[in-house]
Amino acid sequence: MKTLIIGAGPSGLMCAIKAKTNDNEVIIIERNEKAGKKLYITGKGRCNVTNLVSNDEFIKNVVSNPKFLYSAINNFSSKDTFNFFETHNVPLVIERGNRVFPKSYHASDITKALVEECSNLGVTIVYNDKVNVVRKIDNQFEIITSNSKYYVDNVVVATGGLSYPLTGSTGDGYKFAKNFDIEVIEQVPALSKMKIKENIPYALNKMLFKNVTLNVFIKDKKISKFGDMMFDRGCIDGPIVLTISSLINRKPIEDISIELDLKSNLSESELDARLVREINNIGSHNIFYLLRLLMPVDFIPMFLEKCKVDSYKKSSEMNSNERKEIVRLLKHFPLTYDGLSSIKECIITSGGISTKVINAKTMESKSVPHLYFVGEVLDIDAFTGGFNIQCALSTGALAGKAIKEGL
Repeated sequence: MKTLIIGAGPSGLMCAIKAKTNDNEVIIIERNEKAGKKLYITGKGRCNVTNLVSNDEFIKNVVSNPKFLYSAINNFSSKDTFNFFETHNVPLVIERGNRVFPKSYHASDITKALVEECSNLGVTIVYNDKVNVVRKIDNQFEIITSNSKYYVDNVVVATGGLSYPLTGSTGDGYKFAKNFDIEVIEQVPALSKMKIKENIPYALNKMLFKNVTLNVFIKDKKISKFGDMMFDRGCIDGPIVLTISSLINRKPIEDISIELDLKSNLSESELDARLVREINNIGSHNIFYLLRLLMPVDFIPMFLEKCKVDSYKKSSEMNSNERKEIVRLLKHFPLTYDGLSSIKECIITSGGISTKVINAKTMESKSVPHLYFVGEVLDIDAFTGGFNIQCALSTGALAGKAIKEGL
């Protein structure tokens, strides 16, 4: 028996580990010069490898097709991931929100452990080779690469999505699926920056705004997330932005409006009372000086563009309507939504191989026996916090188990 896996990311490597037996030769074809290239940039290189929550809580953090993942996550959970790396000489640490990282904060340690286990088991990894053709001839698959040709019994597609194409995620898996008439869902960005039309002062780029609330309105629906965000070259970015982006990525731009609550911990009446106190304290200073007490100074020009108050007026001369205008903008600062960043720049791809045509208990195609799809190539995506890498490991592990048990 021979199994060929296309892609040496976390899903492909874990699949190989679980599928390898003395009776099953496993080969991984990787187009890059090394394995796990996308892992090297996850978590800014620190690699948030999983999230140590219960399986039920894990599923709540999956955005697209969460029910499809029940079998995979129950077969190989975040605890299993934790135990795997701890027993393969990769000490781990648990941070806020149950996020798990290698203690070294080096993504390379995660990849190294997976590759070394593959080597120990006798898995062959072929680097710098690209799979160009996957087709079935009788009961076998013919795989034609740039350098060779293979005939195998099982094929696992672990090619990733469209995010960060320089890591090798260029959509090849979707092409292979379509050649077998397997349904592929349109791909859109997930965990993405949001573009805005406002001019962002240069000094604001990368400045972190802590403990704010981003409110997004989609017709009559409101989505709110509290936490940190920043402005970044025509976009807003940060944890709360990334989370909401995955919830609105298939909505028309014209249906969406967004606003920022800069003082989430205060109600409008409490904020108004604070303004009165600040005005009494600063005496004859102008409104611009007052605003410096309420927000980063570099944000004031952007704030004043939308504020109908003369910033050079003395704070003590401000009337109640002008004070209420400042309060209103601090609680409801509008931004003009202009869509999400390019799918090439987002963290994860939403869309891919339809979960309706995949057996959730094996990751095998329902229409093409012995053809499996794992990881980001599937139409599954989750929030930040280690959930997406765990999805890759879990689906890869389940496919590997199914192949082993089918021998």
